[in-house]
Amino acid sequence: QVQLVESGGGSVQAGGSLRLSCAASISTHTTYSMAWFRQAPGKEREGVAGIYTGSGNTVYTDSVKGRFTISQDNTKNTLYLQMNSLKPEDTAMYYCVARRTTYGALFRAASYGYWGQGTQVTVSS
Repeated sequence: QVQLVESGGGSVQAGGSLRLSCAASISTHTTYSMAWFRQAPGKEREGVAGIYTGSGNTVYTDSVKGRFTISQDNTKNTLYLQMNSLKPEDTAMYYCVARRTTYGALFRAASYGYWGQGTQVTVSS
């Protein structure tokens, strides 16, 4: 049973920073890609940042470019999301996801078979 366990969420003021972590029960280098998705109340789930675990190539949604950084530590089987210059619109539940399949777009939620339970990020103005 694959497990992804997120941590690091919390409440911060606008302009602050948080670092999310995702501990995986599998070797991250055996996945094809991993990503962070988020969902705010009343809004659709969206892909925020993704990484192709073999090459290390990263992709970001436009709204977080220059503020968020996704990274992986294969020695610890952990995925990270460093979030700087946080804005109230970043408030959401953040989910760590992983897949071994190679088909489907990076930010296509249905492509991911493994999901964490989520960690809440709240940014106040």
